[in-house]
Amino acid sequence: MRQTASTPEAGEGRLLARPGRPTEATAPGLYPLGLDRDRDAILYVPAGYRPERPAPFVLSLHGAGGDEEGGLYPLRDLADEAGLILLSPASRRQTWDVIRGGFGPDVAFVDQALTIAFARCAVDPAFLAIGGFSDGASYALSLGITNGDLFGHVMAFSPGFAAPAARHGDPRFFVSHGVGDEVLPIDPTSRRVVPQLERAGYDVTYREFDGPHTVPPEIAREGVDWFLAEPSPADATPASAATPTS
Repeated sequence: MRQTASTPEAGEGRLLARPGRPTEATAPGLYPLGLDRDRDAILYVPAGYRPERPAPFVLSLHGAGGDEEGGLYPLRDLADEAGLILLSPASRRQTWDVIRGGFGPDVAFVDQALTIAFARCAVDPAFLAIGGFSDGASYALSLGITNGDLFGHVMAFSPGFAAPAARHGDPRFFVSHGVGDEVLPIDPTSRRVVPQLERAGYDVTYREFDGPHTVPPEIAREGVDWFLAEPSPADATPASAATPTS
């Protein structure tokens, strides 16, 4: 099913795409999806991918002013070694819709990109994550909480906030932030968001590091190791009804 920005699902931040048996054969490589001439989505299939062995998958989101190529940061260099399929869509404008006022066109575009990726690749639903850096991390938190019945893992590298529309499922979280961050200072961002997630009953792994607004290689690797260490619970529903807010 293809959404538009006017559908109730997109306006509520809900993604409809789900992994299943691929209907197309895809070899390892980097593939533009051809959904938009100027701001597209990229699918990266790692070396060693075999369709008979469902692989871990990360929807990876860029920061403000970024595009589909920027969204591959910071996981691209680890993808082959870890066997990660990466999907990086570009936001419809300079940054993600919820940051500009509410869910809608970016949710619809992400859902289109996911539908194509799931048709091309065998994805392990127990290792399906959403992640991002900076504004992409804020969007990953927001979409991840809203779609925790799809994403069992959320990786937020230097986020600003979480603004979910609702709470579904029970995803686990990895959050990192530099104590010297001058773009999104740590005190009003991660040091606020992480306790909100914990009070809501989520399992959160939090790492602070001595550095600016970036993702050091060792932090990216720790995030990937955390992601692959434990499968997500199937159809888990959290006991608490509390929802983190921005």
